[in-house]
Amino acid sequence: MRIVMTMLVCMLAYVVMAQHDHASAPADTLKKSIPKEVHAQIGQAHLMLHYHAPAVRGRMIWGGLVPYGEVWVTGAHQATAWEFNRDIVINGTTIVAGKYAIFTIPGKDQWTVIINRNWNQHLADDYNAKEDVVRVNVTPQNIATLQERLVYGIKAPSDQQGILTIRWEKILVSLPFTIKQ
Repeated sequence: MRIVMTMLVCMLAYVVMAQHDHASAPADTLKKSIPKEVHAQIGQAHLMLHYHAPAVRGRMIWGGLVPYGEVWVTGAHQATAWEFNRDIVINGTTIVAGKYAIFTIPGKDQWTVIINRNWNQHLADDYNAKEDVVRVNVTPQNIATLQERLVYGIKAPSDQQGILTIRWEKILVSLPFTIKQ
């Protein structure tokens, strides 16, 4: 009986500590842009994104830190790299398996998402439109909850369909694509 009581007390103490630790998770106070990676498997395709995630930190993002109508690296420090091992199709354009850069041109009502051959670029300094593989106009969505750090995602509605998402501040941009068979 004594052993059972001791075990129960220890378990209760662990639960209380775990709840306390979870509730007191530190706030994101890093001032630098954090390197991030996203991996996804859609059917036989493996997709990977490597980017640096800046934070809002009270700044005006759209039309401020990120100007409207200008090519943006869609991250920080260097171009976001998107790598996939199978050909994909975006807006009717086949993109051969490989590694590419993602750029955007944000606008108030419409964004242009750009997939560029030169994935190894610093910001938009080296950007050359002649190396674009595809450009797609998309409509940004307003989201209610503040997304403090830029975050990329890859959703898989099916084994052949994918959606690249970009969320930051109160904006969500989605780019559908298909895995080529």
